Amino acid sequence: MNELKGAEVFPWLAERWQHVVALHSAARLPHALIISGTQGIGKQAFARALARYLLCQSPAQGQACGSCRSCVLFDSSGHPDLFHLQPEEPGKPIRVDQVRELTGFLHSTAQQGGYRLVVLEPAEAMNVAAANALLKTLEEPGRDTVLLLVTHRLGQVMPTIRSRCQRIDCHPPQTDEAVAWLASRLELEDEKARQLLAISLGSPIRALEYMQQDLMAVRRKFLAGLADILKQQRSALEVAQQLAKEDLELLLGWLYGWLLDIVRVGTTGDESYLRHTDVRNMLVAVARRVGPQPLYALADLVHEERISLMQRQNPNRQLLLERVLLQWSALVR
Repeated sequence: MNELKGAEVFPWLAERWQHVVALHSAARLPHALIISGTQGIGKQAFARALARYLLCQSPAQGQACGSCRSCVLFDSSGHPDLFHLQPEEPGKPIRVDQVRELTGFLHSTAQQGGYRLVVLEPAEAMNVAAANALLKTLEEPGRDTVLLLVTHRLGQVMPTIRSRCQRIDCHPPQTDEAVAWLASRLELEDEKARQLLAISLGSPIRALEYMQQDLMAVRRKFLAGLADILKQQRSALEVAQQLAKEDLELLLGWLYGWLLDIVRVGTTGDESYLRHTDVRNMLVAVARRVGPQPLYALADLVHEERISLMQRQNPNRQLLLERVLLQWSALVR
């Protein structure tokens, strides 16, 4: 349970990093931090970088040295004083037996003579039994123990857990900062980076994933499904079944943006209002066929389902998507 990938502090989180490093330098680092913020802004990489820094045997200028035995162990995913706790499968809860395994780790002695570090992500994935078990650990964490909880949805974390952690609130970068960073990181022109950021719902980390994991293929699959529904070539239920395992928050975010584009074009007749120009043909076609009221109703439903997705643990993903796609299919009846 000690495998951690991608330890990095992104520029827009540098101030948060300096704050935590200052706490550590002043010997005021609390035993538990909860790192919160929207998804896709680098919180997980921040937590991993902090774990690496705290475990480092020769940190300098607020950074891990990268060459001591502890850093070498961390970078090889083999540090014995690091415990990484996450759901066993994406979308599944963190269970109480996983937290009990963590408790056993914390009762052991640090093998490298420094901290025992725990990175738990995402904290909102803990079920009630797991959260209650962790609460006991937070109340009596033991000496030289630091727990780093990462959450995308702070409101879903049990209040008694939140109250025992110091919050580190992370905020997304400004658009221009994110565009400049993406353009430099991916060696893109600014306009291409801006388009990529828009497709990624403003998340620069998600934009990186697009390039690295070909999430554009998911976008194309979603668009093809929407088009097939309108052409009555496939049913809403068939498309929902095909897409239910994808990132629904991302799919609904795309659809919400497209619906707003359709409304803009439909009410003004001006295609220059399109923000998602890569799907121009479908958006314009729908705008010409459908009035604003059913589009507003569908946009409201998509917004409600996005909120539901964020507020509930383990929602019925296929049923959620079916509701949205059935209303999409009704647009052209």
